[in-house]
Amino acid sequence: MTLLSVNDLTAFYGDFQALYGISLAIEAGQIVAIIGANGAGKSTLLNSIAGLIPNRSDMIVLDGEPVGALRAPQMVMRGVALVPEGRRLFPSLTVKENLLIGGQLRRPGPWSLKRVFELFPMLRERADNPSHSLSGGQQQMVAIGRALMSNPRLLLCDELSLGLAPIVVKEIYAQLPTILGEGTAVVIVEQNVMQAVAASSHLYCLQEGHVSLEGASNQLDHDAIKAAYFGV
Repeated sequence: MTLLSVNDLTAFYGDFQALYGISLAIEAGQIVAIIGANGAGKSTLLNSIAGLIPNRSDMIVLDGEPVGALRAPQMVMRGVALVPEGRRLFPSLTVKENLLIGGQLRRPGPWSLKRVFELFPMLRERADNPSHSLSGGQQQMVAIGRALMSNPRLLLCDELSLGLAPIVVKEIYAQLPTILGEGTAVVIVEQNVMQAVAASSHLYCLQEGHVSLEGASNQLDHDAIKAAYFGV
């Protein structure tokens, strides 16, 4: 069942066009990976889906309803949550306070403070610590937990592993099946192409604002991915 579809999406920053007719589909219970070089349009795509960049209503459809013109708070209420690049925690707040902010809309669902602490036990140990005192990997866990606190049906993760130690990346990716098991589809923007292929069921490669390759992750040829990524 198609949870969300993107239809011929364009996006602009002033006069600069960042996306050119992007189309993709995300199924319920699926992990979709978005790869591409810097400037390919990956973050713009996620920000558009999350309601941070306004679009025509019919360009983004959620559960059959055109939602492309909705803003971010409205998208969160409909079950779309973004883990932004750089995490963007509130540095003056504790870990627990950052997590509680994610649950302010009180959408019903399985995710609670207790459930997030079960997913990432080290956050329970540091619940009263200022978020800025955590390592980069721990901060990423807080950012994921904050998004999960809104009980999303679709979790958008921008640059999930960027700048993190391999052992932390492994720990975070190990929790994705648990998130899927609670009924949340996941989109990951990932610099590590092999990690993206291994973790996802479907993959899209962007190149200069266009989809240069898409398909089932386990069926895409390495050389085809390389060519689509670099445009050669």
